[in-house]
Amino acid sequence: MESENLTEKSQSGFRSQLGWRLPVILISASLLGSIRFCHRQPAMPVEPEEELPDTAIHIPLPTPLPSWPLFSHPSPQRQWEEIDNPKVYQPTGSGRIASAWYGSVRTRSSGRASFHEGVDIAPVKKDRRGRAEDKIFAVADGEVAYINRVGGNSSYGRYVLLRHQDEVGDVYTLYAHLESIPKNVKVGQEVKVGEVIGQMGHSSTLGIPVQRSHLHFEMCMMLNPSFDKWYRGKKLIPDHGNYHGYNFAGFNPLRMLVPLSGKDHIPFSYLETLQEIKPAWHLVVRSSKRPRYFSMYPRLWEGEPYKGEAFYLTVSESGIPLSGRNATEAEIAALGTSTNKVVWVDEEVLGRNGTRHISTNPQNRTLARNGTRWLEILMYDAR
Repeated sequence: MESENLTEKSQSGFRSQLGWRLPVILISASLLGSIRFCHRQPAMPVEPEEELPDTAIHIPLPTPLPSWPLFSHPSPQRQWEEIDNPKVYQPTGSGRIASAWYGSVRTRSSGRASFHEGVDIAPVKKDRRGRAEDKIFAVADGEVAYINRVGGNSSYGRYVLLRHQDEVGDVYTLYAHLESIPKNVKVGQEVKVGEVIGQMGHSSTLGIPVQRSHLHFEMCMMLNPSFDKWYRGKKLIPDHGNYHGYNFAGFNPLRMLVPLSGKDHIPFSYLETLQEIKPAWHLVVRSSKRPRYFSMYPRLWEGEPYKGEAFYLTVSESGIPLSGRNATEAEIAALGTSTNKVVWVDEEVLGRNGTRHISTNPQNRTLARNGTRWLEILMYDAR
């Protein structure tokens, strides 16, 4: 999840993890310079900007199915394709536009990469005091899953989490750092695409100045429906129930936002997007039970029902389990006496490893402390 009290460094190797499914899209060289069109590629180490030819690139992509829900804009912004524009995406105090993007785009004072789970959207309009006046809208039909109305209770400040129906199951969008949330917006309430759910602001425990008011926007998946019990068992605070950041992993919102540029709405599918994301790492886990994640998202389980010995996961850079299946005999044998084993890492996709789920030693990739916590959450109360 996001951290605002960081220093940041731009990574030209990041340049996005888009791969939406739409009819033929014409992309200019200026946009291509900021977005790499392929399976999901994460932030890479700093390197010189690459000179690109002044030509257009045609990307033929499948047409969305009629059953896909319609998605629209989270704020009055419309020029989402201008990803290098600080008037569209709000940089942190560093001024580096990359700090507004999704991925391992920020760097802590210690020099370690930090992962930004969403995108930071700049205001279109400010008042005379410099306060953002933008209304925030539900991007799709859904239900209010959670509201945090106390800005000092989270690094997200005041935020709203919406639940949406998708082919894959219940999915979520998150709207953070809000100045205010209408009193008539309540948990359990149904909302329609375009409905006002808040006003842009700078609320947070991280001291975001009013001059950098923005919307932090995420598109994410829940890891475990029993997370609240795990969290209380650890005696952690503050308690947001199942709706704490630890329990969510997201993909790049630009996958939806950029194709939305200049349009009122577009059809969009989480399931199709997940199938297009390239795994960052693969994990084998010995367990008699399967994670409840695959009960929430059964279409992400491949092959035969779980046999109760070990399962194989492909995982995105942010920690989304993209697929699961029974482990093969050879994969089980490779576990030895271990309960889990990282069996393969795509170093390019893992990039700067901002989530730090995986150890930094490329010769011995194992679950790091964050990865161990991630697996503990995923496996809690497994069934």
